[in-house]
Amino acid sequence: MTVIILASGSGHNIQIDKKCYIAGETSETMDTEVLDGVRLNWNPEATVALNFAIAFIMFGVALGLSRANFVELFKNPKPTLTGIISQFVLLPSFTFVLVWLFNPLPGLALGMILVAACPGGNLSNFFSWIGKGNVALSISLTASASFLAVILTPMNFEFWGGMLDSTSGLLKEVNIDFFQMVSLVFFTIALPLITGYVFKAKFPGMAKKIVTPIKYMSFVLLMAIIVVAFVNNYALFIKYYHHILALVFIHNASALAIGYYFSRIMNVSQQDTRSITIETGIQNSGLGLLIVFSVFKGQGGMALIAAWWGIWHIISGFVVSQYFAFRSRRLVLAE
Repeated sequence: MTVIILASGSGHNIQIDKKCYIAGETSETMDTEVLDGVRLNWNPEATVALNFAIAFIMFGVALGLSRANFVELFKNPKPTLTGIISQFVLLPSFTFVLVWLFNPLPGLALGMILVAACPGGNLSNFFSWIGKGNVALSISLTASASFLAVILTPMNFEFWGGMLDSTSGLLKEVNIDFFQMVSLVFFTIALPLITGYVFKAKFPGMAKKIVTPIKYMSFVLLMAIIVVAFVNNYALFIKYYHHILALVFIHNASALAIGYYFSRIMNVSQQDTRSITIETGIQNSGLGLLIVFSVFKGQGGMALIAAWWGIWHIISGFVVSQYFAFRSRRLVLAE
């Protein structure tokens, strides 16, 4: 049966496709079934706005690219390859281990796998700058990972999501279209990057003037969409926060740790280590949200994970970048 719940203070309806429960069923089991049936308060206009915000962000990232970024990438590929492996191999595989260990609700587990499959977010460039990292490497990684995401995001998501019975069952219910995900990532990530790079080549003077305003505007727009989505579903978050907060905290901390320690193992420079750490820990959760609402029709657990990631990784990114900046200042004073 379908139950309609009026979200407190929002004036919006949350639809829940809820199964009939037998007497004696535990509260936890009911929570599991209800959360997996929840569809968040979202509308087509919000999806269009999110599409535009992510495309606008990637257009801004491309305006910050230069030929020197690509020359350095080919001259010294080790830091870039370290970052790519950290993001697209180690993070998704370790996320699978976390899901296996903690056994969260299927929607939450799939949300974690989806976030891990996404490329780094453009905020990583900003935090790399604050944390005295290699900003050129950070921009190159964001661009490279975004292009690779066209294939690797759907591939990682389907592969790791299909490895567990609980999440594979949810994938089968949705009947996910691999090429739909490829198309979605291409048009929101890769195409704006190409467009931005071509625009900069044709109009270098104008690109230089607008690159900084676009970065700030796109960040504000994306955050506004995420915050509005969060506020509109606040009652749902409060009900299930105990399932979400610890998972996102551990997942994000693990991502940062993977980036840092793998970089140390690969013996890249301190500056490069800071950028790779931040790049691995700052995921494009906006893309994750877009996939949730476009492909999974706003599945509750997945959307809550992606939305809270979008808020939390800003806090953790700021803390980590400030710590890196502090360490950098101490090293300078020590010299």
